Amino acid sequence: MKIAPSVLNAPIENIKEWIVALEDAYMLHLDIMDGHFVPNLSFGIDIAKTYKRLSRVPLDVHLMTTHPLQWIDQFKSIQPQFITIHVESKDVEKSIETIKNEDIGVGLAVKPNTPIEVILPYLNQVDLVLIMTVEPGFGGQSFMPDMLKKVEQLQLYKHQHQFIIQVDGGIKDDHIQLCQESGVDVAVVGSYLFKQQDIKDWLKKNQ
Repeated sequence: MKIAPSVLNAPIENIKEWIVALEDAYMLHLDIMDGHFVPNLSFGIDIAKTYKRLSRVPLDVHLMTTHPLQWIDQFKSIQPQFITIHVESKDVEKSIETIKNEDIGVGLAVKPNTPIEVILPYLNQVDLVLIMTVEPGFGGQSFMPDMLKKVEQLQLYKHQHQFIIQVDGGIKDDHIQLCQESGVDVAVVGSYLFKQQDIKDWLKKNQ
């Protein structure tokens, strides 16, 4: 299993230190919030461009936005590995098509209260499925272990479709093995990671 650090709650004042510590991460996870789809705002394209400039680690853009089409054009400019939209957002089909046309990996996310069946019609069009293990919008929430049942359900479709299974939200040491056993390919770790005394060492041990 790979780790994608979420920089949502990373201490921006120490960015030059921890950006180096993350050089062996699989991807840097950027949570983009519009204040409407979720009751919070994060950062925009200018900050994302800073991460692009400072790090060689591929970027993983997670659009927690009601109208992803309004955001895709901005974030395609940083050439991320993936742009993930929510299945609960507007214009899902058009957004998937737009991302594909930019030769960027397509991710589709599902919130905790949304049944996994909603994702199934899109599996042949996406490269990544993101299972939220907290309610999206704020860092530092508690991990919902029941969400790993969705991961196990998705395993049934992996022989038909090629996609990565990612989980995001509240992941700590206690959950790493649970995620691995369920078949998670990539775990997004945020607040907990940045509390580690040695970030680089923690990454090395857990991926």
